[in-house]
Amino acid sequence: MKNITVPEIYLTEPDRALPSEPEISEVERLLDKFEYHETQEKDFLREYKAIAADIQDPLVKFLLQLIVSDEEKHHAVTHAMVSTLQGDLHWNKPDDAIRGLYDLGPEREELLALTQQLIGVEKKGIAECRRLMKMSRQYYKGLFVLLFNCMIGDSKKHVELLEFLKATLKEK
Repeated sequence: MKNITVPEIYLTEPDRALPSEPEISEVERLLDKFEYHETQEKDFLREYKAIAADIQDPLVKFLLQLIVSDEEKHHAVTHAMVSTLQGDLHWNKPDDAIRGLYDLGPEREELLALTQQLIGVEKKGIAECRRLMKMSRQYYKGLFVLLFNCMIGDSKKHVELLEFLKATLKEK
């Protein structure tokens, strides 16, 4: 088993020295922190992938692959936030920036109805996972309970994202 290195971001991160400009804006400071986090997240993802690739046990490999999948999403989210901040700071529109929050166009009402339906689907999925979790408590040392709890957490996150979208769509 190899020794892993915990990325600095997961340790106490002291304020790093920034370029020797007399004053930088709050947005530039935020961008620097996000870029630093993105780099650390990328390094941590590489570590997880290497560990998962070396593991032979199918259960451990499966669980690590679930984590790798989440870490890939975290990296993509961080990258999109960095691109958005960079685009706004430099007055350009990178392709990978998060755009569209304020110009939703004519499909707004249709998206609002769809969002409400999706919230209902996610909430029903949470209820179903809870029901199945109770039924499977005694199996596989609680593994299914753990996995259902993870899925419930994901579904709660989906509801939160959809609620944000719904509130944004309601704004005129």
